[in-house]
Amino acid sequence: MVQNSDGGWGETCGSYDDPATRGIGPSTPSQTAWAVMGLLAAGDTRSESIQRGILYLLEQQGADGHWEEDQYTGTGFPRVFYLAYHLYRDYFPLIALSTYAKEFSTLEQEGSVGYARG
Repeated sequence: MVQNSDGGWGETCGSYDDPATRGIGPSTPSQTAWAVMGLLAAGDTRSESIQRGILYLLEQQGADGHWEEDQYTGTGFPRVFYLAYHLYRDYFPLIALSTYAKEFSTLEQEGSVGYARG
């Protein structure tokens, strides 16, 4: 996926119909969290991409602790129907943020920290 200028990532369900749109779309909290978790799992803890993704998630979180996400990010059967898992928008960003925080807690104990800054 391609990181958007707002720091998030996204892809529309239209990518099943038009391969040229794969990895391209408006940023969503769940898809941004997936990208951040993938980068963290690959050992990327300090890049600008990670920092921008984390900031996107923090900036998009509402005062009530939830994230808004109108796009369908779950596939039922491509080109037939798509699913809106209403909790994807909340629990994937929480997992990504907690994974990031845990990683930096470990780095802080080792004396090597580089937090995302806004």
